Amino acid sequence: MRNDRNQKPKKLPIHKVEGRSVVVHEGDDINKALRKLKRKVEDSKVLEEIRNRGAYEKPSAVRKKAKAAAKARWRKKLEKESLPKKDY
Repeated sequence: MRNDRNQKPKKLPIHKVEGRSVVVHEGDDINKALRKLKRKVEDSKVLEEIRNRGAYEKPSAVRKKAKAAAKARWRKKLEKESLPKKDY
């Protein structure tokens, strides 16, 4: 067996708390900072991920939803590329 008494205890790594944050300086508009924070949270898709993990969704349901979204995108693309309808 090793003699552990003479060894220094291992240092645990310090984890930095990283997240969405906005620095507000004195004299800055709080509403502007709040809008920036909301935009950062929305861009990071954190709330969407939490919503998706809120309840279990079967893999078949996930595929079905993805396929429906793809069909909707395709229909939208076709409508955008088609000629305008004649109104007469």
